Amino acid sequence: MDTQPSQQRRTLHFASIDDITRDAEKLAIAERKGHLRQVGNWTLGQACGHLAAWINYGFDGTPAKVPWFLRMIARPARKRYIYKPMNPGGRLPKISGGTLAMDILPTDEGLSRLRLACNRLKADVPKIPNPVFGKLKPDEWRNLHMRHAELHLSFLRPD
Repeated sequence: MDTQPSQQRRTLHFASIDDITRDAEKLAIAERKGHLRQVGNWTLGQACGHLAAWINYGFDGTPAKVPWFLRMIARPARKRYIYKPMNPGGRLPKISGGTLAMDILPTDEGLSRLRLACNRLKADVPKIPNPVFGKLKPDEWRNLHMRHAELHLSFLRPD
């Protein structure tokens, strides 16, 4: 899997959870018209499913244990991950094979999962600690997911 940054990525900044679904829906429309360019490794359905899964892990628990030493390194730097753009190729938490929730999904399925997860996150925030960063405030949870979505959706271009 090529995880090198692509010069063709879009620059995104989401100010709300609704921005995530709006952008994903625009990408789905572009895909249906044959105007979606994938400049990364993942399909739109796969990216949407991945984002939805990670939002839901915050509520339901993450199916992987993050090593203690990674938590100790990441927690002091958490504001960088929550408020600044995420870098491509980074793997946090480090999982064998790269990350969790990489299933290839049809776009409609991934988009449906993302809409449901985003609605869940708009209505409430997880009460359990984040497996990497620990206890987060509501704005931190939402910002973390907006930065994550910016990263993955930036590899898809509605050309």
